[in-house]
Amino acid sequence: MFSKFFSKKSIAKEQIEAIEQFYQSYRSDIFPEGIANVCQLRDLEIVDGNITLSLTVPFACESELDCFAEQLLSEQQVSIIVDGRLDVLNIKKHDITGIKNIIAIASGKGGVGKSTTAVNLAYAMQAEGARVGILDADIYGPSIPKMLGKEDVKVTSRDGKLMDPIEVNELAAMSIGFLVDEKDATIWRGPMASRAFGQLLNETAWQDIDYLIVDLPPGTGDIQLTLAQQVPVAAAVVITTPQDIALADAAKGIAMFNKVNVPVLGVIENMSYHLCQNCGEKSHLFGQGGGELLSKDYGTQLLGQLPLDISICQHADQGKSALVENSAGDIAQQYRRIAGKIAADLFRQFDARSPATNEILIKQVD
Repeated sequence: MFSKFFSKKSIAKEQIEAIEQFYQSYRSDIFPEGIANVCQLRDLEIVDGNITLSLTVPFACESELDCFAEQLLSEQQVSIIVDGRLDVLNIKKHDITGIKNIIAIASGKGGVGKSTTAVNLAYAMQAEGARVGILDADIYGPSIPKMLGKEDVKVTSRDGKLMDPIEVNELAAMSIGFLVDEKDATIWRGPMASRAFGQLLNETAWQDIDYLIVDLPPGTGDIQLTLAQQVPVAAAVVITTPQDIALADAAKGIAMFNKVNVPVLGVIENMSYHLCQNCGEKSHLFGQGGGELLSKDYGTQLLGQLPLDISICQHADQGKSALVENSAGDIAQQYRRIAGKIAADLFRQFDARSPATNEILIKQVD
């Protein structure tokens, strides 16, 4: 997945026990049960006074591993390389080649920023170390091609059987908008739309996708219910705004997934507040606390509260993303924190596979 070097001073052999203890005891929001109970420590190697921790990680969490390494550096005063190898588990078994996990992004109504959030979450999970794809399930009004800056691109096929996904910044994407003009798709009837979506999912040459983000059409009607039943969705995330009407429709979305036995990982409250660029004051233009109340009422969690920010809209209109344009910015970091929560909680659905204990193998290389 990645390898990063954090340096302070050379390690002494007597510090090994303290480093081992730190690894065994480290806990965080992403690793509440402890990093040692989730990740497999393949190797602990000392070379020329530097230590390398080689981990196998079952879900995308590069930001959290950075925090782990920085805390180890601060507390133990060691020079360290954290070598994380991502090995994402397939949470829900299916026969779709090239994809491990499918995550649906849904909203009870339109206009809440669902597609924008879906694109930015895809980039955020990619930034967390995963191989990510995004599938536009909105057959009637596909918006993903424009948001990726590829509205004039059409798909091709290398083997004449499967469609090649469109690659944008190493993100694999597929949409009906890459096949037909948007105005042609809007006149299709429900069964045609469902069949078209099935083809987009099953007849695309996906390659080693850890997480496929599916941007569902807004609403909770027959189309949405059919898609949720036909697709082997591992989990769903519901997007809302703080407005009462949006919250009511988001509740319908959660109920829909409950009906088809798809776990809802949580709610993202979009346009939660406006942050004044001059004074930094938060203004809750559409209400406050609705997403948190909705999450409590339906036994799920509030994954994050994203601001109403003109740059998010501008990036979407220009086919760009805050994760790409300003990866160190606050908005990008918020998306990454949400992506990390989603990946971690998806893994916990199948945490019986996570090792209960990990033996640490220490190598001393002179």
